[in-house]
Order: sequence, then C-alpha cells, then structure tokens
Amino acid sequence: MVKHQPLAPTQVYEKQLCLSFVTGIYGCRWKRYQRSHDDSTKWERAWFFLLCISFFLLLFWSYFWLEAHNDYNEFNWLLYNRSGEWRDGTVPILASTAVGFSYITFLMILALFHISLGQQLNLYWIHKIGVVAALLTTISGVVSIDDIWGSEWDIVLISLQSTGPFLHIGALAAMTALSWLVAGHVIRTERSRLQTAVLLVYLGVLLALYTAPLTFSFPCVMDRGGLKPRPDVIGRRGAPMLAPENTLMSFNKALQQGVSSLEADVTVSVDGVPFLMRDDTLRRTTDVGKVFPLRQLDDASFFNWTEIRSLNAGKWFLKSDPYWTARSLTERDRTRIGNQTVCSLVEMLRLAARANRSTLLNLRRPPPEHPHYKTWIMDTLWAVQRSGISQKRVTWTPDTDRGRVRGLQQTSLEKASVEELRHRGISSLTLHYSQASHKDIQKYLANNMSVTVYPVNEPWLYSVLWCSGVSSVSTDVPQVLRKVPYPVWIMSPGVYSLIWMTSDLVSVAVVIGVFIFQKWRMSGMQSYNPEQIMLSAVARRPSRDVNVMKEKLIFSEINNGVGSTEELSLFPQNGYASYSQGGITH
Repeated sequence: MVKHQPLAPTQVYEKQLCLSFVTGIYGCRWKRYQRSHDDSTKWERAWFFLLCISFFLLLFWSYFWLEAHNDYNEFNWLLYNRSGEWRDGTVPILASTAVGFSYITFLMILALFHISLGQQLNLYWIHKIGVVAALLTTISGVVSIDDIWGSEWDIVLISLQSTGPFLHIGALAAMTALSWLVAGHVIRTERSRLQTAVLLVYLGVLLALYTAPLTFSFPCVMDRGGLKPRPDVIGRRGAPMLAPENTLMSFNKALQQGVSSLEADVTVSVDGVPFLMRDDTLRRTTDVGKVFPLRQLDDASFFNWTEIRSLNAGKWFLKSDPYWTARSLTERDRTRIGNQTVCSLVEMLRLAARANRSTLLNLRRPPPEHPHYKTWIMDTLWAVQRSGISQKRVTWTPDTDRGRVRGLQQTSLEKASVEELRHRGISSLTLHYSQASHKDIQKYLANNMSVTVYPVNEPWLYSVLWCSGVSSVSTDVPQVLRKVPYPVWIMSPGVYSLIWMTSDLVSVAVVIGVFIFQKWRMSGMQSYNPEQIMLSAVARRPSRDVNVMKEKLIFSEINNGVGSTEELSLFPQNGYASYSQGGITH
C-alpha cells in the first residue's frame, strides 16, 4: 500500500549544488535520491585504492620528468641513436603526463570530498576505464624508461638535495590536512579492523615525516661563510642552444656568455685531420645525406677533411630546432648559422688561445680498420702544437697514452680512490653529476683534487654543486647559468632546525585538535539517522527568510506479519513524499 503526503506550500528542498556536483561528476549521481550515506562496497573501495595508486605513481612520474629537464637533449640524442631519426621525444610524454595527472588528481579530489561528506563512493564506469588507462600507460612508460634510460632515475634522489626541505613541508601539510578525513572515518563508523589499519598507517606515515630530516643531507644547509667561490662554467660544445654544437659560432657564443673554458668532441678524419663531431656519423648535424647520400651511414672518421669541409653544419639546427630556440634568433644569426661548416680542432684551439681560455677535449678513437687507428693520439697532439695554445690550457680525456701527453693536463672520467688517482698522476676529475655525491666531492677537495661535473643545465643543480664546492661545471646553457650569481637557496643549520621543529609541533597540535573536534562533532550527531533528509522551509514574508527543517526518516511496521520497514523519500519533482517497502519505491 502506497501512502503519499504532499509537502506544505512553504516546504522546499534545500539546494545542495556542491554535493550534486561532486557526486554527479564522480559517480553520475546527480539526483538526491541516488545518493547514499551507506558504507562503500568492497568493490568501490578497491577502485579507490587503485585510484590512489594511479595518483601517486603519476605524481612520481611527473616529478621525474620535471627534474629530468636537465637532460632532455640527452634523452632525444639517445632516441636518435636508437631510431636514426631526430625528434623531440619529450613532447608527447610531457603532454600525456600533464593530461593524465590532471585527470587523476581531479578524481582524487572528488573521492576525498565524498569521504569528507560521508557519501558512498561509486566511481562511474567511464572513470574506471580512465583510471585503468592512466595506470597502464604510466606503468608502460616507467618500464620503457627503465629499459632505455635507466641511469636517469638518479636525478630523482639528486634533486631531493634541492627540493627536499620544501617537499618535506608540503608532505607534512598534506598529511596534516588528511587528519580531518581520517578522524571522521575512525570516529564516524563502528570499530573495525579496517578502521584500525587506516589509523595505524596514518600515524606511521606522520611519525616518518616528523623524523625524516634526521636522515636527510642537504648541501645548501650550511653557514654562508662556508660557501666556496662560484664554480667556473665550461661551454659544452660551445653554446648549443644558441648555435649548432661544435661549430665556431657556437664557441663564439659561449665566449660571449663568459665561460672559462670550451669543451669539444674530437675525432680524426681518414687523412689524419682532427675535427669536432659528437656523433659517430654525419647524418644528424650535416647535410651528408644530400651531398653523399650513399655514405650517410658511414663512420664520420672515414671521410677526408676536404669532404667534411664541404658539408653544411648549420641548416639542420634551423630545421630540427633541437632546443626550441631557433625561432627566437635574429635574422642575422639565422643567416650565419645557415653558413656554418664543420669545425677543425685547430680552429677551435686558436679561438680559445685568442680569448685566453682553457679547453677540455673528449677524444674518440677511430675504428680498428681506420688508417690512423694507432696514430690518433699523435695526430691530435700535432694539432694542439699547430694551434699555438699553451699546453697547460688543454685538458685531455680519456686517460690513455699518458707517456705521449705528459705536457697536457689530464682528467679522469671515472670515480676512483684518491690513492689510485695520485698513483696515475691525476689531480682532477670530470664526472657525471650522478657520480658526484656531496661526500665524494668533499673527499676529493680535501686532497687538493679539482672536480668538474657535467652536464649541469638547471640552476637548482648548479646551486647544489656550488654548495658542495665543485671547481667547475660543464653546461649546454651558459647563458642560463650566467644569470645565477648566488645559489637558489641557502639556509643555516639553525634556521632549518627551527623550521623543522616548528612544522612538527604545529602539525601535532592541528592533528590532535582535529581528532578532538571530530569526536565532539560526531557525538552531537548520534541522535540523528545518518540518512536524514534536509528540508528548507521558505516563509513567504516580505523579508523572504529561509528556515531549514530537518526531518528524520519515518519507520513503521507493516501489519503483514513481517518486520519490514518503510522508508520515507521526498521527491521535489511532484511535491509529494513517498516511502519504499521491502526495497521497492512507491
């Protein structure tokens, strides 16, 4: 039997636009009668757990690519060596990561609103597909990067030396804010294993965050008086963002940016002329495919100097725009770039000598079948002597044939013990930033050994190495590091300890206060059914005051011998109140 009770003329439903938006977007529950305060099902809890995994994985993935900006060009070069085609592989990755992270973060916020409002979780099926797609795409990305660029994961730990103090405070603030949801969940429901597990996990994470700084080591947490002089900047292949790498124009641009030294990659032609080329072939940085189409895959060292000199080494830069800077160049620079040729070692050394700058040479030995395979060191030494540069201004890598290059400065590309380096007569190291830990740098400096770190293209990394005391850094962006006259941040140990302790104490006070408030708030609501319906009484007065009435659900037994209940539901569409019997709405 169905009973209808019309609403009073002055009774209307209280509009809950915010709640409708939250439940509608998350679970497509736009109507009031579709929402529920019942506990979420195990299935929906599993989907929320999957959403959390997707969020944290995408958070890590986004942070990785944000910090890996230092090595974007290295990544593109790696892709080129694998595929043979130059393209900016970071663009699709960054675009998909931004879209995926924004989408998952939005769903995560909606889910947390559900929990805070006591609403039942019910993720819409389309969102479920989206969550699975985002998770699988991110996992495949992580696996692929680990396969082709696994060494880059080190950037995450290294970047924490700069971002750690700020990420710690941010994580502490986020966990403190979550205390509202945790307290509401723990206090609102009856005691259960899940409830206890949530509370223990939350308290464990909080405790870990409170004590985390005890395990951190930040180079820039130091007294300002202990800061060493600004590291020298070496133009790695010149200034490759402003002109094609390893060309005279690129080295001139680097000198204009005030670099202290020039770094170049050297190989030897088939007729014994050392020239500058990073790649094994000439395909990427010259028009060899147009001039010598049948030899474009040949090793660069198997061309003679006349053939190499006839190639254009600048048009590729304007066409591929590897650093997204070509469009910002002046018309004059674009014209000069379009006329660049491959640079010989002698030309670069003479330029450095005129500018009174040092050089760092990375030599590549020709293949065994090359006619100068055994004499490549002597060919390079002869070029150094012809250039007229002081041998003290030439640093040589790799550390081979030391008996022939005693007049030159030699540096080691491998991290070794101080005793071994001294035995080999080496007093300087050139290390990748992933090998140069703060502890190792301090050990080398204490033994009067200079350390050069490469590649350093971001101000935060330059600042960390500055605080660590390195002598110099090699960079693709001297024009950027030139604008870093001081570390990005530096903080005394006393100030850092004060911030740490204050943050912990404030967090503890807030968490305790939230739990106490939620306990008091919930105790005042125990006399109400959790599925009560909000009504607004609108009095038609000149003042148009609005009175909100709260009514409990009406429960009555049906005289059929079965102890079933009848639940009152109000539908504003027809202005009547109806009830359901046995789960069937009337």
